[in-house]
Amino acid sequence: MGIKDWPADTRPREKLLQQGGRALTDAELLAIFLRTGLPGKSAVDLARELLGAFGGLAAICQADLAGFCAAPGLGRAKYALLQAVLEMARRVLAEEVARGDVLQSPAQVVDYLRLLLRHKAHEVFGVVLLDAQNRVISWEELFRGTLTQTAVYPREVVKSALANNAAGVIFAHNHPSGVAEPSRADEMLTRQLKEALALVDVRVLDHFIVAGSGVLSFAERGLL
Repeated sequence: MGIKDWPADTRPREKLLQQGGRALTDAELLAIFLRTGLPGKSAVDLARELLGAFGGLAAICQADLAGFCAAPGLGRAKYALLQAVLEMARRVLAEEVARGDVLQSPAQVVDYLRLLLRHKAHEVFGVVLLDAQNRVISWEELFRGTLTQTAVYPREVVKSALANNAAGVIFAHNHPSGVAEPSRADEMLTRQLKEALALVDVRVLDHFIVAGSGVLSFAERGLL
């Protein structure tokens, strides 16, 4: 039986329109994205298989082009569509975060940084530049490294803050290993950057580590 033959209130698209996206399972959401299944399989059946094969919705969203296209029912067109959806989500969050004081919307900042960094296969260090009202000026990816380390130069961070007339910053980097715990090197770097920026009157509000779906805050840990 195809999805079109299901009762209206159980079809994923109709269910979403009636009850909202939060009412849907991962398989139902993915089925709407897929639109069609395969011979003998509904879109929901295919979605369940894909979730099992990849290990979850996050893994599908983070898959590279080759891995994504190798799965049945997927392909380059759907990969392009997925990347467009993810990029729209990043831009929407960026706009929302930029509208107000980041200290009043920490969850939005975390969601934004998670979308920016969680899918990276290599380590990336960046900075959210803030004005005097703690509003976002921009996000700058400053350094890129290997799977385990990256070289971060304090003078480049200071230069970026001054060039953008920033009054404050939030640091962020990812751990491709999936472990969000800060290393001694992470703690030492944060102290060095904070000291360097203090010389030019730029405040460090926080440093986030993004590891998969997990995010660690240095401020919450008392590490700033």
